[in-house]
Amino acid sequence: MTPYLLILKTGDTFADMARELGDFEDWIRRGLQDPQREVRVIDARSATELPALDELSGVLITGSHDMVSHRAPWSEALARWLAQAVRADVPVLGICYGHQLLAHAMGGEVDDHPRGLEVGTVPICLDELAQDDPLLGGLPVTFLGQMVHQQSVRRLPPGAVRLAHSAHEPHAAFRVGRRAWGVQFHPEFSPAAMCGYIAHLDDALRRQGADPKAMREAVKATDWAAALLVRFGRLSARRSTVA
Repeated sequence: MTPYLLILKTGDTFADMARELGDFEDWIRRGLQDPQREVRVIDARSATELPALDELSGVLITGSHDMVSHRAPWSEALARWLAQAVRADVPVLGICYGHQLLAHAMGGEVDDHPRGLEVGTVPICLDELAQDDPLLGGLPVTFLGQMVHQQSVRRLPPGAVRLAHSAHEPHAAFRVGRRAWGVQFHPEFSPAAMCGYIAHLDDALRRQGADPKAMREAVKATDWAAALLVRFGRLSARRSTVA
């Protein structure tokens, strides 16, 4: 059997946005820009079992409105499976909740960010160690990413490499093992999706002292961040030929 790319769904976007734009897994599929690739989606919240690792060319973990620190049983089961995937050298890309869950799975610490929400199109700054990274290497030193998060990777897993940060988020991207990455930003978000989240979080942002209208006006396309999905798709397709 030819290995397939697995999207692990850990949550849903807002219902009105899903009707208009699709859901997280749809955005990721489109972002891969590879309509011929076999991609399967499993909802981790209701799955009774997860696939054997030798069936997979790679794993993508979506974002979620849940919180890793709440330790939901399905999330903890997924974390144990993810740790096995990393040890087996399966390519993994965790996005937002997936980024935090990967850190938790490998022994890091996840909790509320002490400065609250980070939302909007923000500059992401690469660390020096990202220059030779198989996934982030070659990106500009500073590029734009779409951020929506309340929780944060407060401590990286043992042996993990920090690859990027923002002014608000010290761990915007990291690698653990040879081919497992977490990114706090959303490479799958379009400007419309980012604006939708700012609108839904209007009250919370105002309570934090932010100006949602100005934030929406500042939203931009994030082509370099989006390119990570294409890069990961290609990297995972080479799994069987990479030593």
